[in-house]
Amino acid sequence: MNKEINNIFNSLPVLPHTEEIVEILAENKNVRIERIISTGQSSPPEFWYEQEENEFVLLLSGEAELEFEDKIISMKSGDYLIIPAKQKHRVKSTSNNTHSVWLAIFYQ
Repeated sequence: MNKEINNIFNSLPVLPHTEEIVEILAENKNVRIERIISTGQSSPPEFWYEQEENEFVLLLSGEAELEFEDKIISMKSGDYLIIPAKQKHRVKSTSNNTHSVWLAIFYQ
């Protein structure tokens, strides 16, 4: 068992940063927990996520917009939502001038 204490805000990249960073913090066969750091990134045009798992997503810092087929949801620090498996969605936008730090939990 790992008894080392970590902080979700450690090792944030220097702004501006060109690529989104996705790190797996923990996983097993039923659950995957990721830290995602966005700095102005968005999903490519016409690209949609449609994953096999449910996703609980919490925006810890920054701002973002998630796009679904029928609506756009604006998120700010502390907002979270559950995206059911197979639900088409994409990242429309994330903060350009600060880190958007996400905690994403994927589960069956």
